[in-house]
Amino acid sequence: MSRADEIFIQNMRDILDCGVTDDNAQVRPHWADGTPAHTKKVFCIVNRYNLQREFPIITLRRTAFKSAIDELLWIWQKKSNNVNELNSHIWDSWADETGSIGKAYGYQLGIKHKYPEGEFDQVDRVLYDLKHNPLSRRIITNIYVHQDLNEMHLYPCAYSVTFNVADGKLNAILNQRSNDMAVANNWNVVQYAVLVHMLAQVSGLEVGELVHVIADAHVYDRHIPQVERMLKGTTHPAPKFVMNKDVTDFYKFTVNDFALEDYEYEPFYEKFEVAI
Repeated sequence: MSRADEIFIQNMRDILDCGVTDDNAQVRPHWADGTPAHTKKVFCIVNRYNLQREFPIITLRRTAFKSAIDELLWIWQKKSNNVNELNSHIWDSWADETGSIGKAYGYQLGIKHKYPEGEFDQVDRVLYDLKHNPLSRRIITNIYVHQDLNEMHLYPCAYSVTFNVADGKLNAILNQRSNDMAVANNWNVVQYAVLVHMLAQVSGLEVGELVHVIADAHVYDRHIPQVERMLKGTTHPAPKFVMNKDVTDFYKFTVNDFALEDYEYEPFYEKFEVAI
């Protein structure tokens, strides 16, 4: 069993067995047919992944590795907020007629700010500090910008990352206000594990830990029977993560620079409907 599977199973059992429901409350999310999308949830899950030990991808079902990376590059490398620049369609429900999701995600990372060292956007500030001031305790990105929330089609879920270097290893804390555990949990873990690998490589560092803090960890009502079936599956060892070692510029990475070797997973192909 991979460590990611172990953590995922424990998270899901905590929610399904001990979580609280909002069945009797009015809720904002809804299904495509207009039915309210209720959840069972627990408050504040903290998961730790040692990236030197293994790559944190679950094997209970397939996580779309390349698609997850494509979205990561769309946000962190392209700094885009337009779904027409994304190869998957996961954001289409929140896009307007031009493809924009408003002043959200990549848009916020790409805004330049003035510092004593020069003018940087948030990603370039991280890259600068990891190379020039790696022991700084101020290497943080934050895309939950209150003044722009009314112009975002969806408030950021994974909204802040704190980077910290210790003993030549790059560690990161991903803060997430809300997580649809069946649809997006491992997707997000895979993305930010890859991001730590990318930033470490271009900064001359090793990878360390990824810590994932989730304030509202929930399973939607329509997902509960599916999750119960998925948890009965067989788990497999973690695959080997492979990254093109020749890339030294963060902006030169492409989806094809990443691969998994020996990724075995259960043939669980039920689709999880996404609440809107």
